[in-house]
Amino acid sequence: MAIEEQAATTSAASISPLAAAEQKHQASKAAAAASTTTTQESSSSSSSAESHDPFPTFSYSGSLRPAYPLSKNPRVPAHIQRPNYAREEVSQSFWAFWWDWMRSRNIRTNTPEEVAGIRRSAILARQVLTAARDAIAIGATTDSIDKVVFREAIARDCYPSPLGYHGYPKSVCTSVNECICHGIPDQRPLQRDDIINIDVTLYHKGFHGDLNATWAVEPAAHPEGSEGQRLIKTARSCLDAAISICGPGVPYGEIGKVIQPLAESAGFAVVRRYTGHGVGKVFHGAPTVFHHKTKKGWGIMEVGHVFTIEPMISATPPPVGAGDLSWPDDWTVTTTDGAHSAAAEETLAITPHGVEILTAAGGPKVIDTREEREKRGLITRIKERDDWEEEKARRAKEGEGDDKREEKRIKV
Repeated sequence: MAIEEQAATTSAASISPLAAAEQKHQASKAAAAASTTTTQESSSSSSSAESHDPFPTFSYSGSLRPAYPLSKNPRVPAHIQRPNYAREEVSQSFWAFWWDWMRSRNIRTNTPEEVAGIRRSAILARQVLTAARDAIAIGATTDSIDKVVFREAIARDCYPSPLGYHGYPKSVCTSVNECICHGIPDQRPLQRDDIINIDVTLYHKGFHGDLNATWAVEPAAHPEGSEGQRLIKTARSCLDAAISICGPGVPYGEIGKVIQPLAESAGFAVVRRYTGHGVGKVFHGAPTVFHHKTKKGWGIMEVGHVFTIEPMISATPPPVGAGDLSWPDDWTVTTTDGAHSAAAEETLAITPHGVEILTAAGGPKVIDTREEREKRGLITRIKERDDWEEEKARRAKEGEGDDKREEKRIKV
């Protein structure tokens, strides 16, 4: 889940196998499949007759409109551990609130045990995002996707992090077409030509895991080479390129220097106001991860830092495409001209030789980024540079070649 720029400025663990975790939930998924279909059908049939735009005088930038009323949220079971903002019975003292706020402003160096906790939340968040993706269908409402996310989160003993966060009313963000981020699930049925971004964050045993992805509702409506498909792929390519330079000693400001030229070379723009962020014990914390070139970026990546990168890409070139428009609901953010937007996000942990993608599809993945960082002059620490030279010499001697990129999966 992206954080607004101005607000933002304010070793492998052994867990139960992924396959076992998925198997544990297959029965509940199958049992709920019929009810989900019924929900989608009833939402679609009733939405046109009963839904309405609560902001009829607002000047929207495109054709997307909210479809209210919002459905009533189910009750979170008592056994589900909640983050502090979701515990209505907790009233913090001023000094406790101030201490929590100050902690969220400093880049946290997580212990291996804490990274393991975030990793577990990240794995579960990926599973739930996959379930949400599978619920995308012509005629399904974003509200029905929200219900899938809530159900799958609870089945995994997780709290859906967006629910109640600064008053956010739902369990997931569903951003359709020109919506850049923070789209509120409602009664609008998805249409054949739509694209949709689904942003899932889960809170599990004290830690948040956060990721998002964008899909075409009907892939045939966005064939290879179409603007919609290029937009979706560019968002992912920007994310992957940024991940490839992450490692200890790299300034966070380098991320935007990678993403912005790549997006603009495709004829698109990086939306500037919304950023990536630190994540783990808090939902949104330091660092602020800018996706464009700026002198505002601060901080140096260190082993144990955990954060998200989530470039939001507009189909219109800058400067128009770099802007945004907020709806009166105080959450939904769209492009200023109605052009479509796409995004991609992963939760990342810095490792001694690069980065671990905690939310990676198929399970957490460790990437040795030293080769790419060397090309960009981003190996600045003498010890790491010397170790890398020794590593390259060893690889050459063993016949591996110095261009071999090390990737490995974390067994969990």
